[in-house]
Amino acid sequence: MRWSAFRIAGFIGLLASASWAQADQDYGVLIISRERLEVPTPCEIGIFLQDQLVGRLFQEDSASFNLPAGDQSVRLRVLPSQMPGCSPGIEAQNNTRIHVNAGDILKYRIASGPNGMYLKKADLNY
Repeated sequence: MRWSAFRIAGFIGLLASASWAQADQDYGVLIISRERLEVPTPCEIGIFLQDQLVGRLFQEDSASFNLPAGDQSVRLRVLPSQMPGCSPGIEAQNNTRIHVNAGDILKYRIASGPNGMYLKKADLNY
């Protein structure tokens, strides 16, 4: 009788640890990097998630974010600074929708095009 009580307690502990492990994976990681040649400006670029400033990138910088699973709205914008030519002025406000699954590791690079800056999917190879 005693051994079966220990086995039951062990089984319950195993179930509890499995649920904790799954709870730890309820997020995904979003990595955004800024390559020097992709965006030819020395200005600081702001990263906005759900319209909140969450990161600032200079050339050769990268930032990573732990995000809950689901759709995320990401916007990029030149931030005002004392550097000449780094006044944001009038910019197109392009939002990028990114779907994050639990356990995902997503990597994007900031790129520049005729409609302003955008996120370009990148390989996870560093």
